Amino acid sequence: MKARTVLFALVAAVVVALVAVSFWNAYRPRAPVFQGQVEARQYLVSSKVPGRLSETLVRKGDTVAKGDPVFTIDSPELEQKLAQVEALDRISGALISAVEGGTREEKVRAARSEFEKAKVAEQLAETTYRRVRALADEGVVARQKLDEAYTAWQVAVKTRFSAGQVLKLAEEGPRSEARDASAATGDVTASLRREVQNLLDDARVTAPHAGEVDDVALQPGELVPQGFPVVTLTDLDDAWAVFNVREDRLARFQPGEVFTLRIPALERRADFQVSHVAARGDYATWRATRDGQGYDMRTFEVELRPRAPVPGLRPGMSVLLDAEP
Repeated sequence: MKARTVLFALVAAVVVALVAVSFWNAYRPRAPVFQGQVEARQYLVSSKVPGRLSETLVRKGDTVAKGDPVFTIDSPELEQKLAQVEALDRISGALISAVEGGTREEKVRAARSEFEKAKVAEQLAETTYRRVRALADEGVVARQKLDEAYTAWQVAVKTRFSAGQVLKLAEEGPRSEARDASAATGDVTASLRREVQNLLDDARVTAPHAGEVDDVALQPGELVPQGFPVVTLTDLDDAWAVFNVREDRLARFQPGEVFTLRIPALERRADFQVSHVAARGDYATWRATRDGQGYDMRTFEVELRPRAPVPGLRPGMSVLLDAEP
């Protein structure tokens, strides 16, 4: 009887011990863990030329190299400017022909006719510009339309000037000054042609950096404002981890310090090195040490970069670090 009582007591003691251990494991304080997130370098691909999106040459998930075409923009205004430059080029050619070939009555009449037409075109362009400027001052039209009207006016002014030089040469005959004028007109034409051609080249936008297409904001046919980011590229090779750390734990994160972080999405660990520490904005970054007393602690942003490439690392993935070394 006594042995049975002792055995029962031992069993009871073991059961109580097991229950106590279970409760201890269930309710004991867990070691805190820092949780951060992976970020990567992004490039916003936009165009200096406004217009209508003609074609998108990439889709989400595509990988592009630097210089690959990304999208094109259709801009009829630029085509019209190019036509104006071509007209100015013809006038310049006529000027050179007049200088080199002498003066005939037919040339004088033709030059006067071109000059009169250029004057009328200049007056119309100036009137249009002043009307557009008035509307732009009232906010009725966009500033881009004002710039286009001003450019058209300036082209008309240069066209009238060139036509006047042609007429002057036709009336007076070729002189050394005429040769200088023809050369100057050719320089103006070449400059305008380069300007318009550069704008046309900007209408075909290429990738500024290698990366993966993360987003395509517009579809073909939609209007593209100047500088609007149509495509977003992400450089997966330039990724890092970001942690928000209270200043009472900041001493652990010294620049150059190396930590082994857990990456749950990849089921692996990797070494990261502290590369940058900076205070976050004042909003929602202060926390009291104790309610009603003590001092407020600020939150700092800590960036850690992988010491070696981590295959599969992507923006948005979580990274974990035990709070205690």
